Amino acid sequence: MEDVSIDRLMRFVLELRQSGVTDARVLGAMERTPRTHFAPPQFAAFALEDRALPLGDGQQMTRPSVVGRVLSALDLRGGETVLEVGTGSGYQAAVIGSVARRVIALERRQALAAEARGRIGQLRAMHIYVHWADGALGWPDEPGFERIVVNAAVEAPPPALVAQLRAGGVLVAASGGRLMQYRKSVDGSLEARDAGPIEFAALEAGVTP
Repeated sequence: MEDVSIDRLMRFVLELRQSGVTDARVLGAMERTPRTHFAPPQFAAFALEDRALPLGDGQQMTRPSVVGRVLSALDLRGGETVLEVGTGSGYQAAVIGSVARRVIALERRQALAAEARGRIGQLRAMHIYVHWADGALGWPDEPGFERIVVNAAVEAPPPALVAQLRAGGVLVAASGGRLMQYRKSVDGSLEARDAGPIEFAALEAGVTP
């Protein structure tokens, strides 16, 4: 894992603030989680810049400012069980795990899932579980999630994920070019809040090596 100077880390947090990430809990979690550890080695020098990084197979490590906005919309309070769909490098799952009690992270690409699992294992984050699975189906083995985050665009929240979200819980996904926060009421309906523009690729179903 690459060592990062305190000054560079402070600059990273300042740049996040300047990009509109102001949630203190999210900023603290991102400061504690080493993005350099999750970046491909050839791009580690750029890990603390606000840019997406290539992961291979056409996938990217999401820009830190976008991660910050997504997690702000997720409204973590501490102690939640969280489902992440599309874990990619595993970085965002690790950030979530620095606040949440338990994280189930799903990745449809087998190679990416294995790499993310290895990186998280090296950090000894034993409460974060990475599975090679179809994120559109969620993780029905879990009794229910307080938070669900979909790192992709959907026309509407997938029914399987809504069913796995507890009453009072929050689901965050992109829809129609907007970052949307859906809060589930006790009657099962969703209250939507627009958290601003965002660009994500469409959610893909199924699994692939």
